[in-house]
Amino acid sequence: MRIALAQINNTVGDLEANAAKILDFSRRAERAGAELVAFPELALTGYPPRDLVEKHSFLDRTAQALEGIARESAGLDLGLVVGYVARSPERAGIHAQNAAAVIEKGRIVFRQCKMLLPTYDVFDEARYFQAAESQDLCTIRGTKLAISICEDSWNDKQFWERRRYSRDPIEELAQRGAEVIISINASPWNIGKRKLREDIFRATARRFQLPVAYIHMVGGNDQLVFDGSSFAMTACGELRARAKSFAEDLILFDSYAGTGDDHANHLVGDEAAFEALVLGTRDYIRKCGFRSVLVGLSGGIDSALVASIAVEAVGKENVTGVGMPGPYSSEHSLGDARSLAEHLSIRFEVVPINRGNQAMLDTLQPLFAAYSPDTTEENLQSRLRGMVLMALSNKYGSLVLTTGNKSEIAVGYCTLYGDMCGGLAVISDVPKTMVYRLARVANCRFQRSGATAPIPENTFTKPPSAELRPDQKDTDSLPEYDVLDAILAAYIERYESVPEIAAKVGISEELVRDIVRKVDRNEYKRQQAAPGLRITPKAFGVGRRFPIAHRFTE
Repeated sequence: MRIALAQINNTVGDLEANAAKILDFSRRAERAGAELVAFPELALTGYPPRDLVEKHSFLDRTAQALEGIARESAGLDLGLVVGYVARSPERAGIHAQNAAAVIEKGRIVFRQCKMLLPTYDVFDEARYFQAAESQDLCTIRGTKLAISICEDSWNDKQFWERRRYSRDPIEELAQRGAEVIISINASPWNIGKRKLREDIFRATARRFQLPVAYIHMVGGNDQLVFDGSSFAMTACGELRARAKSFAEDLILFDSYAGTGDDHANHLVGDEAAFEALVLGTRDYIRKCGFRSVLVGLSGGIDSALVASIAVEAVGKENVTGVGMPGPYSSEHSLGDARSLAEHLSIRFEVVPINRGNQAMLDTLQPLFAAYSPDTTEENLQSRLRGMVLMALSNKYGSLVLTTGNKSEIAVGYCTLYGDMCGGLAVISDVPKTMVYRLARVANCRFQRSGATAPIPENTFTKPPSAELRPDQKDTDSLPEYDVLDAILAAYIERYESVPEIAAKVGISEELVRDIVRKVDRNEYKRQQAAPGLRITPKAFGVGRRFPIAHRFTE
């Protein structure tokens, strides 16, 4: 069978636009000679729709949109596999199901509902969907298809040492005589995820001796980034068709001949992480209805990276950098910020906060008279900068991109209602050591396009500092970032204990315990932060759920 893998970038809840895109790709697939075109999981509704599925109006309009796709595709000489949210059978405990519809000649001829509903990390599908009790094969043009929805293909007992579910839907469908596996997916990207997918499905193809078509969503939806990278494999597990990463694409796979299109542009490591951040930023801005953004430029590496990502995401004409020098800002900080803006060719405005800072100190002096200066006065500066950015955001209608990295946010080195102000935390899942590497990636990308490397070398080499008091450096109260990031990765991503971390990193338990305490007591800040883009296996946000008020200590 000639199968088209339609890798689309949809928007949650935009049923008309998503349906139009499905029809457009279907027509393209027919012109390419496909007999079947398959779309990602929840292609019609977007993923994840979350509490939208609780609205009966959402379910009604989804059903209408699906019927509209069937009518409009009546003249096409191919079948369609479309992921959508379906109504559950009457008297079901939950009134929605994660489903796939097969459409032929203007009619919905088959429906498959998802059986395995993930409830770990960023997933919460058991909250929203009724699980299927059974599944069937679908026969299209004489070929028996096992149509699988994401998690249903991820429970191979011969791949996983420990499985989450007792049933294996693919095994059950293979035993019924399936000839091809069609797996439609919405599997959020993180570093290392693409290889894991290929390994899983290669094992599945070889185990059941069946060709596999893996169709995957692309684009950013809130905190999640989907990379596309759809592929198809022969029954021997050999890759025969590959789609682009981080872009819409349409590829063909002939399951009989074992041949297909190869559009692969796969990036790896830091290059892939940078591309994911660009895509996630672009889609968040676009899908939220904004066109332009504001970035506070301090002259430091974090804001330089965020500005570089923003330019690639929405274009230099839609990015404004704002320098906000304060009483302890160094001359080179403003100079580095100005140099960055010039090389990025973005608008740059300077709004000093000295007068505002002094006015606030004078206003509060009677109340502060009995207290010594401390972080209160430092945070006033950060909050004034946040106020400036939010005022410009209101006036210009631009979205503020926050610039805090994962290392700082982890230990609370960020100011509520100050540098945490904004609509999207672009690098909140990027550890500080990776920030430096991604900044080098940014410079290389600009140089490859013929432009000057935008981030000044001085920004890479000067000691990190918030510049909120004289001669302040991050290392005044934190270990070097390579040590800090090793501790944080072990504690946040792998949940290792203090003794384990101390032994692995080769440092004292006292230091590890101090960092762990900082992480734990700053949960209240993180839960008030702007949503951030997820690129590691464990990001702050929807996939990490710790109580704020608790007394468990390491």
